Amino acid sequence: MNALERLLDEKLIIIARGIPAKQLVKCCEALLEAGVSCLESTFDHTLPDPIADNVAKLRAVRAALGDKICLGVGTALTVEEVRAAHEAGAEYVLSPNTDLDVIRETKKLGMFSIPGAMTPSEICAAWKAGADIVKLFPADDVGFHYIQNLKGPLPHIPLMATGGVNPNTIPQFLSAGISACGTGITVLKKNFIANCNYEAIRDLAKMHKEAVRLWQKENEK
Repeated sequence: MNALERLLDEKLIIIARGIPAKQLVKCCEALLEAGVSCLESTFDHTLPDPIADNVAKLRAVRAALGDKICLGVGTALTVEEVRAAHEAGAEYVLSPNTDLDVIRETKKLGMFSIPGAMTPSEICAAWKAGADIVKLFPADDVGFHYIQNLKGPLPHIPLMATGGVNPNTIPQFLSAGISACGTGITVLKKNFIANCNYEAIRDLAKMHKEAVRLWQKENEK
């Protein structure tokens, strides 16, 4: 499977924000133990050089774990970030917004595009520009009923939810029509990382994975 197929199959991506490279590799190992393979490493635009920071993380993860990790970048706001991500081994690009130049460059380089949008007009514009999935952000601010209403006229556009995703809400998001869910803080907890408690991270990832599995099992009937 390619990265897009893996993401749509697993229906879960873990968002890594502000985690140093060495700890990030350990986190990824814990995720893989839990059966979760999709990771988004975000650009930190509060840093002097967000590209150098994220490239170092991407390369560390790729060098340690190879293709076991389905690796993407998040909070990609510029074409330069897209190019750097591609060179460092990323397979897909997520953004909080819809930037046509970012989408075009992502597709040009053979990566999958997941821009952020909220309204029907924004979602359709992102899809028309070449998005493979449109990220509904922030999903918890619009709610499940809004998502159900969106999917009425737009059933052909796969949506990813970020914001408010946890084991309790994952089934609700998926039942509302969401194709994949993204979360970071409910799995990669800062205190666990600070204390090198990667077993706890693994266990949280398992809970999220199990929520997806149970939903899939129930909806196979």
